[in-house]
Formats: sequence, C-alpha cells, structure tokens
Amino acid sequence: MTTAEDPVVAFPGRPADAPGTPSHSPAVHQGRRPVLGPEGPAGGHETEHSGRPPRHPTGPHPAVDGDDGGRFDSESTLRLRVLPAPGPEPAPGYTFDEITRADWVLGPVPGRGWAAETGSRRTRVSRALLACLLLVQAVLSLRLHNTAFEDEALYVYAGHAVIDHLFHGVPDYGGFSTYFSGSPTLYPVLAAWVDSVGGLTAVRVMSLAFMLGATTLLYSFTRMLFNERTALCAAGVFAVTQSTLFLGHFATYDALAILLLALSAWAVVRVAAGHWALPLAAVPAAGLATGVKYASALFLPTLAALLVLAALRRLGGRQALLRGAVFTAGVTVLLGIGVATTDYLQAIRSTTTDRAHGTTSVLAMAWDCSRWGGLLFALACLGTWLYARRDRLGEVPGQRRTGPGTGWRLALGVVLTGTALLAPAYQIHLQTSVSLNKHIGYGLLFAAPMAGVGVSRLMGAHFRFPQLAIAVGVLALTLGMSQSAQNYGIWPNGTYLMPELAKNVRPGQKWLGQPHEAPVYYLSREGLTDYTLWTSVYYIDYTGRQGRHLMGADGYRAAIDDGWFDGVVLDWSDQPGDIQALVRGEMRTSGRYRLASALVYRTSVGTGHFEIWLPIPSAQPR
Repeated sequence: MTTAEDPVVAFPGRPADAPGTPSHSPAVHQGRRPVLGPEGPAGGHETEHSGRPPRHPTGPHPAVDGDDGGRFDSESTLRLRVLPAPGPEPAPGYTFDEITRADWVLGPVPGRGWAAETGSRRTRVSRALLACLLLVQAVLSLRLHNTAFEDEALYVYAGHAVIDHLFHGVPDYGGFSTYFSGSPTLYPVLAAWVDSVGGLTAVRVMSLAFMLGATTLLYSFTRMLFNERTALCAAGVFAVTQSTLFLGHFATYDALAILLLALSAWAVVRVAAGHWALPLAAVPAAGLATGVKYASALFLPTLAALLVLAALRRLGGRQALLRGAVFTAGVTVLLGIGVATTDYLQAIRSTTTDRAHGTTSVLAMAWDCSRWGGLLFALACLGTWLYARRDRLGEVPGQRRTGPGTGWRLALGVVLTGTALLAPAYQIHLQTSVSLNKHIGYGLLFAAPMAGVGVSRLMGAHFRFPQLAIAVGVLALTLGMSQSAQNYGIWPNGTYLMPELAKNVRPGQKWLGQPHEAPVYYLSREGLTDYTLWTSVYYIDYTGRQGRHLMGADGYRAAIDDGWFDGVVLDWSDQPGDIQALVRGEMRTSGRYRLASALVYRTSVGTGHFEIWLPIPSAQPR
C-alpha cells in the first residue's frame, strides 16, 4: 500500500505535468489512489479529431474511498516504488597488512607471441618442435632395411684397405683413387673405423647423424635469413624428402658431403655481417665437402652468392663483394693445394667433369626428378614469388617496413631455388640416372629455405589456413616414405646369399661375381677372401694359356673355358647385362661348371635369382 509521500514514476509517453497524470490528480494530495476516468486524460470523450474512435465503458467500475463516483480505467498507470540508495558497506571485521619492499620494480612486459622479435620463449618452443622433426626423420630413416649395397660395401672395404696401407704397410692394390667419386682417404677411412666398432649398422647410423645435423643447420641458417616459423617449415619439408630419408640410412659419401655443405652455408650466413676476413672460417668446410664428394664443387658458387647477398643486406655492395672474393680465393687456394698434392685428378675427370654419357632418355630423367624433388621445388618457386612481392614475414599488424628491397629478395630466391636444378640438369645432360635419387638432395638443401617461405605464406598469419600446410605436409610425408622405401629396396637382399657363399668360398680361391662388392665385404670379415681374389663383370684382363692378354668378352670367355675361376656368382634378373648373359651362356656350354644353387629374391622393381656355379672336378678344357 503506497502513501502520498511515495515517489511516483510517470508512465512512459505521458509528461509528468499533463492533465490527468497522478502528479496532478487531487487524489494524490488527499492520500488516495489516483484514477483515470473513462473519458481519458482530459476528462472528456474522444473526439473525431483525436485520430481514433471513442472508447465506451463496458460496465460499471467500483468506486474508491474518497473518490466521488470515480472509476478505474482498464489502462491504469502502474506506480513503481524506487528503493533508497544503499548506504556504506560495513567493515569486514578483519584487516591485513600488505608487505611491500622499496626495491620492488615492475618487470618488463613480455612481447606478443607473434611479434617479429625473437624471444627466449619462442626459441625454446621452436627448438622443441625441431627436436620432434628430427625424431620423425630418424624413425623414418631407421625403418629402411636391406643388406649392403655394392657402393656401401666397396667404400667400407676400401677404407680398411687404405688403413692397412697407411698404418700397416700393406701394398695399395685397389687403385681406389683412380675411380672413386671422392677421396678414398676421407669418408672410406672414417667408415672403416666405425665399421670395425659396430659393423655396417653403425656406419649407417653415422650417416643418419650426418643428415640430422644437416637438417639442424638448415633450420639455423634459415632462421637467420628469415624467422623461426619459416625455418621450421623448411626443416620439416627437407626432413621427409626421399633423398634425406634414403641417405639417412645409406653408408656412402653423400650424407657427410651434405652435412659439410650445410655447415658451409650456415657459416657464410653467420659471418656475413662481421669482419671481412671471417668468411675464411667457412673455407675448410667447403673444401672438405669437395674432397669428400667431388661433385660438391657444383654448389660452391651458390655458397659464394649466398655470402654476398647476406652481407649486402647489412653492408654496402663493396663490402659484400669483398667478402665474396675472400671466400672464393680461400676455397680456390685450398682446392688447388689438394689437387697438386694428390693423384685424384684422373678420378675427378672420370667421375665428374668427363663422365661417360649414358642412354637414359631425357623425359624419363625429368619424370624421376619431378617425382623425387618436384614438390619441394614447387614450394620454393612459390616462396620466391611471394617473398619478392611482399617482404614482411612477421605477423604484427601495422609493423613498419624495414626489410630488404625487392631486388635483393628476388635474387635470394632465384639463387637458392635455382640451385635445386644444378645436379638434375647436369645428369640430364649426361643422360645418366646413376645416383640421381641421391644427388638431387644436394640442391634441395639450398632450395628448402624458400620452400619454407612458401609453406609459411600458404599457412597465413596466425595459422589462418592450417589446412593448406597440413595438406602439403601429408603429401610430402607420403611421397618421401614411399619413394625412399622403393629406392632402398631396389637392390637384391643378400640375406640368404652370404651364408651360401660362406659354405663354398675358401681362402685363396678366385671368384667371378656380380655382385662382388657385398660378398667381399661380408666374407672378408670372416677371413675367407679379399678384394684381389674377385673379378667383376665390368673389367677383366686375363692372360690365356698362350700368354695373350685378353679383355672384355674374349677375356671372360677364355677364363671360363680354361676353368680359371673357382666359382661364379651371378645376379640374374629380368634385364641382365650383355656380359652377364655371355657368362651365363658360357657356364652352360663350357662343361667346366655346374649350377650349385639358385636363390630367388624380390626387389621393389621386380624379381630375380642368384646363381652360384662351382667347377666340375673331372671336367677337361675344351
């Protein structure tokens, strides 16, 4: 029940001082409830000028005390009571003293996680992600299994022979320096030392360590050129390519050579803005990479150009050219000393500069290149184009443009991306696909930073389009896993061949073998044979009964007819070579040998079988 003193709120749409409102009703001043008559606010009936028809009461209304015959209207104003303002809150009943120190200072506010500047938190997170990538790379490489490939067996055995020659005075009978594609005193010696400790498995694990180091160095110098996210994308794409996974469990020169090239690239980027003589620090790694694998010299111009561009970004053009000249002069002097003091020039010519031309078609080799490196190369081309259009790689909105110019960005992209074409172009020129799946990885190492830019731009700022990066990653992972497994299973598995040979080979026996490198490697560990007792199907110099020196097909035919070999092992597949077919035919028709064993195998490209032929004791020469 309200009183006259209660405040009254006017109904919306009606002014407080309008006639008929509660504030002007006599009932308010007399302590009575204000009412509205049936006539409306003015006390009269609606007129024709009011805009609506008159309203008629539907029945009598009860009277209110003090209101002489007044009646309630069905649209009576609601009167709202306004609560009084709250007073001050009472004391809580307890107190506490805040402990303060005069030397307390507010720490620096951390920057945004997506700011352009590098922070400790970003560094820790990126390194943790890099460790995950390296773990994936290691697992994918270690899943590959096969017995020793002929190059693996040859290099490791050559290392043992070189060690025996250098430290034990054994004559150098192999002549490895005349046809190896790298110095026989560098990687083969290191591989032989590791092999003596843990066998071929340890040598392959060493190759894995080299490839993991190359991925780590790739991440590091890409981060110096761009930022952490681009570096992680570059390392991720490179880590799952077929050449990276394949070489990570393959005991040849290539893994060490790629590691040294990555170390050289990291060094030139790291010292580019320093003293003009600091580029000499990258010279030993670049020279050693060339010594380990002669074909690494193909990428030395890329290192020099990368040094000039990295210096040009922070220094003037004259200073950048000075550093490039110092690096080039240092590498030239070092390689000149190496060539002058060794006899490797013939091997360099035969395996690299004057290599014999093959017969593989250009279209077939182009298709192989596109399968093994096309995705990374396409991402690098995309990154080059997008980086040339816009330089800002950070995600801070409104950031001031302080990056390099368009010309520098385009030059960097062309140099790094174009390097991926060097090895394929040279081998297409020679029309030989030998080791192409390995050599293509050299150029992909340099194209990977621009591929990282491409993936980062596809992803967008703040991971706006993560589905694109996920699609690229899944495709790269699928291709890398399937292609590396196929290339790793392309040669026959000798698991059953080696025990069979061990039962028939005796010390001092002369054998003809294809393959012969793997048997020499495995059986020499048991003291059954050595490299000098085996003849391959690629070369023979046989002195017949009449004292004539016979080579090629005539040499093989005469040696078989004379029963000169104590045993023959042949790899017979769907596409045998001419010499293999000749040797097999002579085995069947000479009457000097019998087929002792036939071991079936299956590779990733087909089937075949090993044949072991042993001499017939009572056979007479034809």
